[in-house]
Amino acid sequence: MTKKDKDIKGQDDSVKNKVEENLDKAIEEVEKEIEEANNNDDDTDVVSQEEKLKEEVQKEKDKFLRLFAEFENYKKRTSKERLDLFKTANKEVMLALLPVLDDFDRALIEIRKTDDENLVKGVELIHTKFKETLNSKGLEIVEVEQGEVFDADKHEAITQIPAPNEDLKGKIVDVVERGYKLGERIIRYPKVVTGK
Repeated sequence: MTKKDKDIKGQDDSVKNKVEENLDKAIEEVEKEIEEANNNDDDTDVVSQEEKLKEEVQKEKDKFLRLFAEFENYKKRTSKERLDLFKTANKEVMLALLPVLDDFDRALIEIRKTDDENLVKGVELIHTKFKETLNSKGLEIVEVEQGEVFDADKHEAITQIPAPNEDLKGKIVDVVERGYKLGERIIRYPKVVTGK
C-alpha cells in the first residue's frame, strides 16, 4: 500500500469516525430527552416533547445522510483520480519514445527505396512490433486528414500557406508531424499546415 493510499484510507477513517461520533451524540441527546419526557407526568408536555424529539431525530438523520453522501462522493472522486493516474503513469516514457517512433517511420520510408527485400521485411517486422507494443500500453495516433477543419483544441498549426484551392481555405493542407494520445488525453498534438 503506497503512502498516498494510506493517507486516503486515513482520511476515509477520519470522516467515518466523525460521522459515528455525531450519531452517537445525537442518539444520547434523544435518549436523555425521552427519559425526561417519560419522567414528566403531564400528557400535553409528553406529546410536545415527543414531537420535538421526533423532529430532532429527523434532523440528525438528515445530517447523517448528508455526511454519508459527502463521504461517498469523496470516495468516488479519489477512486477516479487514482484510475486517471494509473492510465497516464507512463506518459513520460511514451513522450520519450515518440521521437524514436518518428525516426523509425522515416527510416522505414528510406529503407523501402532499396532493393533488399529481406532488409525491408525485417525492419517492417520490428517496426510493427514496436508500434503494437506502444498501442498495447494505450498509445494511439490522433487521426488528421488533409482538408479537415482546423481545430486549435486538437491541432497545432506551425504555419499558414496560401490554399492550393478554395476548398482548403481555413482547413488543414498538410500534416508535418503525427499527434498521439494516451487514453483520452492528447500527449502530443499533430503539427499541421493550414491554408489561408
